[in-house]
Order: sequence, then structure tokens, then C-alpha cells
Amino acid sequence: MATVIELRDVYKTFQIPHEIHTTLAERVLSILRPTSYERLEALRGVSVDIEQGEFVGLIGRNGSGKSTLLKIMAGLLVPDSGTCRIRGRMCELLELGLGFNPELTVRENVALYASILGYPRADLDARIHGAIEYADLDRFKDVKLKSLSTGMHIRLGFATALQANSDILLLDEILAVGDSEFQEKCMDTFRELKRDKKTIVLVSHDLAQVEGFCDRVILFNEGHVVDSGKPELIISEYKHLVMDTRRVKTKVG
Repeated sequence: MATVIELRDVYKTFQIPHEIHTTLAERVLSILRPTSYERLEALRGVSVDIEQGEFVGLIGRNGSGKSTLLKIMAGLLVPDSGTCRIRGRMCELLELGLGFNPELTVRENVALYASILGYPRADLDARIHGAIEYADLDRFKDVKLKSLSTGMHIRLGFATALQANSDILLLDEILAVGDSEFQEKCMDTFRELKRDKKTIVLVSHDLAQVEGFCDRVILFNEGHVVDSGKPELIISEYKHLVMDTRRVKTKVG
């Protein structure tokens, strides 16, 4: 199989301010007292290959670098060094509804988001209708987005992104959207995508879903790839890592 996502020796560092200045007085004083920064090494020499048709899970504790890596794959972040190559059309389900406007109607927002995601013009109307129907919002299609609940908003963003029909999907905790009925619909969709051999990269803390869907799992810790392999083995390794970390914290405390 062909490699469709290839990362080589990727590093990414963030500068985190120790003080946040909110008032005018604090900002004026900060000129005389510069803010200090903490250096956070989110990714440290990460190399990953993902083959066409793989469903790959990225797991690890909070702050281990999973979501940062996903954003680099999506082109939302630029690595400090190293390379990231993507081969194929990609859709990122990371920040649902990022292009939505609360003053526009449901249908207008889907049409707007469709332009961002690159819906094919030949069946644009059908895909817009499909997204609204999938989100169970057909009777709200002419309602302004600001009138919808948060759950409706999330469902619409998810359904709209799915209609992009991309070769590669990047998912960050996306299987947790909506109520139980909508989640089951999402599960059916991902089973279908897996049967269609779509390439999917999933970041999730739901280990049962990771084990149920993924062909391979990659374990991250402190910006490094710790291991990669069969879901049940890597998930077991992750659980031991978490337990070891808790023991260390207990001893320190």
C-alpha cells in the first residue's frame, strides 16, 4: 500500500506566558516588567507513516502531543523543523463549524462551509441537502444558526464536514458529538468509511472506540512516539504508562 501521510523528525515548540495581562494598567506595567515565558516542547522528533486505507488511532495523556500532530497534518500548524507530506484530498474534523456565521441560516452556513471544504460543484446542492438531513435539521434549514442549541450546531458541523467525501479524514475526539442516537449514526458512518478503505486518523481518549475501530494505534508521551502496533497491545501499554505516572505522583506528593 502507498504511504499517504508521512512525517519525518517533526519538532514543534510553544511559548507559554506565565502572566496574562487583561487590564490597561497591567499592560502598561508589563512594559516595565516583561512577561516571562515557559518553553513547551509539544513534539520532539516525531516520525510517522500512515498507509492508504488505514484507520489509525493516536492515544496518550493530555499534553502528549497528539492534537498538535493532527493540526500539523491538517496544515493548521507549521512545524519548527521536520517535514509533513500528505498525498490525497483531506478533510479535518477538528474544530466543527469553524467557518459558520451565527447570523446566517442553517442552509446558508452549510453552503458557506461547503466552499471551505471544497464540495464538488456538480452535486453541490445534493451534498448540502445531505448534510442538513444527516444532522436531522431539515425543518430548521431556514432558521438562523444563532437560534440552534450547541448540540445542533455540533451535529451540523460534523454532517457538513462528512459530505466533503475526502480520501483522508483527521478526527479529534469527534466520535463524542451529539446524543446517543446521533453517536450511533456516526458509528455506522465510520464503519462504512472503514469498509470503503478511507484513510482515517483518530485522536481519542475513548479506548473502547479506539480498539473497536482502529487497525493500528500509536502511543504518545511527552512529545515522543513511544510505540506503535495492534490496538489491544498499545492500549495495554498506555494503561501501564498512566498507572506508573500516578505512582510517581503519589510518591512525590
